[in-house]
Order: sequence, then structure tokens, then C-alpha cells
Amino acid sequence: MPLRLTTEALSDPPNEAAAERGRKLRDILVIAAMLVIITALHSFTNGGTVQYHDFYRRLYYLPILYAAFVFGMRGGLLTALAAAFLYLPFAQPGAGRLFGLIVDDWLELVLYLVMGVLFGRLRDLEERQTRQVRRVSSQLEEAYKSLEERAVQLKAEQSHSMSILRSVTSGVITVGPDTSVATLNPAAERILNIGEDAVVARPLGTLFSDDGGLIADVRKVLEGRSPRTLRDVTLVTMAGKTVHTQASVSRMRDVGGRKLGAVVTIEDVSEVKALTEQLIRADRLAAMGELTAGVAHEVRNPLGIIRASVQLMEDADCNRERIVGAAQVIKQEIDRLDRVIKALLDFGRPSVPTMRPVSVSQVLEDVALFSRTFASRARVEIVEDYSAEIADVMADPEQLKQVFVNLISNAVQAMPDGGTLTIETGQENEFVFVRFTDTGAGIAPEVLGRVFDPFVSTRDDGTGLGLTIVHRIVDDHDGHMEVSSEPGAGTVFTVWLPALQ
Repeated sequence: MPLRLTTEALSDPPNEAAAERGRKLRDILVIAAMLVIITALHSFTNGGTVQYHDFYRRLYYLPILYAAFVFGMRGGLLTALAAAFLYLPFAQPGAGRLFGLIVDDWLELVLYLVMGVLFGRLRDLEERQTRQVRRVSSQLEEAYKSLEERAVQLKAEQSHSMSILRSVTSGVITVGPDTSVATLNPAAERILNIGEDAVVARPLGTLFSDDGGLIADVRKVLEGRSPRTLRDVTLVTMAGKTVHTQASVSRMRDVGGRKLGAVVTIEDVSEVKALTEQLIRADRLAAMGELTAGVAHEVRNPLGIIRASVQLMEDADCNRERIVGAAQVIKQEIDRLDRVIKALLDFGRPSVPTMRPVSVSQVLEDVALFSRTFASRARVEIVEDYSAEIADVMADPEQLKQVFVNLISNAVQAMPDGGTLTIETGQENEFVFVRFTDTGAGIAPEVLGRVFDPFVSTRDDGTGLGLTIVHRIVDDHDGHMEVSSEPGAGTVFTVWLPALQ
């Protein structure tokens, strides 16, 4: 059955062509028959009956018009020529003959040709317009189908987009150029505890009793002052509900780039904020506990030594030498306690930095100038490699000196047998860096991750607060620090500070 259907389908075009050839042959036979019949009427009519021949010669217009209608100008012209040829033997003699024919006969023959060409031409024009109309109709039909398919596709995309908006957990609010609310997705309705129907076409500010600056962000984006904003915002709804959110505002444009409004995305981070505060509180308590333990340890040891020294003085039996020795030990431990207390005060009550444009290289040159004596005594060579093409930084020069002196001092003390300390400066993107590279013994991996913690020190006489204070100062300057070390190969401390734009 499928083979037979396929054969029939394949044979349809040949059948249509055969039918067309049959119709053309039939029309040709009809035209020929009319010409033969009219010519026969002329032949069987008495030559002297002029009025009959005048009537018969006008009958030739029938096959001419028929041929012009069916086959166009070519068919009309050929039939007109055939009719003129068949009529010539029956033309009537008379006065005013021209080439054997009277003027009336010549006019008739010319009219044959004119009628054949004229009606054939009209037929060709009509056929051409019909084909053009069919072509345009076909194109319109294809365009309509394409538009219909595109409409279906757009509807599917719109449905898909709406499904996505309704499925996301973030609240999405679209607003018009006048900050009026256009749409809310279900997540936004849930976060703000309000329905979409109640706020559509109303100003965005009517959703909140306190917008936390969100309306200002939306206006900033709509006015073109910022392409996008992203920040933490605390919103208070009209029902009095406080929501901690991360709000993002961005422009909304159509395909042609015309501004349609803005899209506000809100992410409810209330639970995350609560957990973060708990973690920060726990971290603070842990840090306080660690700090307390460190202080207790740093204070207990000197106090124990002082106590033992006092007992030694009590048992000295006025032995001046033993009393002087014990007193020196007491002074040393009191100085140690003083250093610990001073470091704790510097750490607990940091001075407010006085910011101004500062050349890092200039600060380093000042620090290296009075550090060379200290370094040379320890047989440490300081090598300076300062870049001339770095920007200034906004900083407190005195606090920067404190940072650099501390790092140089630590590096020199890490090389008791001497070595080389290389101080390098440079700039990468929007940050200026200062790198201190020593050739000391390095830091053990288990200590490396805790070097900035309070009371962590690799030296017995260290307070363990120097790097902690350095880290805090760099943080106050919106910078950050990096440290890398390999036991036996030295340590690298890098200070990164924002470049002054």
C-alpha cells in the first residue's frame, strides 16, 4: 500500500502535464475547426453574393479572439495571419485596388492582426498579473505562516520566562520610567507580604514604610547615573515587617535599546544575617578567650619570675650581689610586662589615621635609612628595588612607617646568622604592593596560617602582637596582606594598598 501511494504521488505531476497538453491540443483543434468552417462557408457561397462574404470575413474574428484569449499574443497573431491567408482568395475586386486588393480588404486584414495582437497582449498582461498576484499571495501566505510561528515561539518564550520568574526564590520587581510598579513575581509578594494586584501601577515607594535608600538607587539607575547598583538594604514593609535584603537594581531596555524602566531584584538574607551575626559573636568570644589566655600567659610568666626574684632577695641575707642580680631580673620582666601592655593598648585603642597622598617609596627610604644600622649589626644587607612608575596611596605616613619598621625588624630577627632583605615596590592594576623577602629560616606550615593572630610568635621574647597590629593598620587603609614561606628558604610578606586614582 505505501508503495502504491508513493507511485501515485510521484505520477501526479506527469498526469497534470499530460492534461495541460490535452487542453492545448483541444483548443488548437477548436481554432482550426472554426477557421476551416468559416473558410468553407466562403467556398460554398456564390462569389457574386458580396454581403455574405462581408459577413463571413467578420467571422474570422471569433477564432482570432479565442486564440488570443487562450494562447496570448503569439496565438492571436498566428491565428490572425492564418485567417488573413485563408481570406485572401475570397477578397472582392473593385476600384482603387492596391496590390490586387481593395482598401476595404486591406483594412480587414490589418484589423485581424491588430485584434490578434491587442487581445493577445491584454491576455498576456492579465496572465502576468495573475502570476504576480499568485506569487505575492504565496509570499504573504509564507509570511503569515512565519509570523504565526514567531508568535507561537514568542508566546512559548514568554511562558518560559514567566515560569522562570515564578520559580526563582529571589524577589523580582519591574518598574516603569516613573518608578511605578509594573510586575511582582511570587517571591517578591512573599518577601514583601503584599499581592501584585494591590501595587501594580502604584509608585514603588508605596510598598515600604522605610525603603532603606532603595528608591534613590532606582532613580539613579533610571536617570542613567549608574548602570547597576548592588548593596545590602534593610526594608520595612507597610505591614511593619523588617526584611534584610541584598538588593540589585539594573536598567531594563527593549531590543532596540529604548529604556523601559528598571528591574529590582531582592534577596531575603535575614536568616543569613542572623547566622552571620551569631558567627561573628562566637568568633569575637573565641578571640576574646584567646586574647585573655594570651594575656594571662604573657603576664603570668613575668610575674612568676618577679615573685621568684623577690623570694631570692628575701633569702639573700643582705648579699648585695644576689640582690642586684635579682633586681635586674625584676626590671627586665617589668619592661617585658610594659611592652606587652603597650602592645595591648596599641591593639585595643588604635589611633585614627590621618590620611593624605603618600609616596610609598619615600616612606620606605626614610624607614630603611634608620633601619640599616640595626640591620648591619645583625649582618643583614638591605637591598632596595623601588619602581619609579607607581602611584601614590592615600595613607597615614606614620602608621605606614610602623608597618614597614615592624616587618623589617621581624625579617632581620629571622636571620640571626645574617642574610639579605630585599624590599621591592610595584603596581598591579589598582593596587600598589610592597614586598619584603628575607633569606631566613622561614616559618613552619602549622604556624604560617596563624602569624596574624594575637600572641603567636616564633621568638621566645616576642609579644606576638606586632603582626596583628600591622594587619589591623593595613585593613584600616583598605589594603590586605599576603605571606608565603618555605622552611629553610626564607619568608615573603607583601603589603597591598589601593593606588590613588
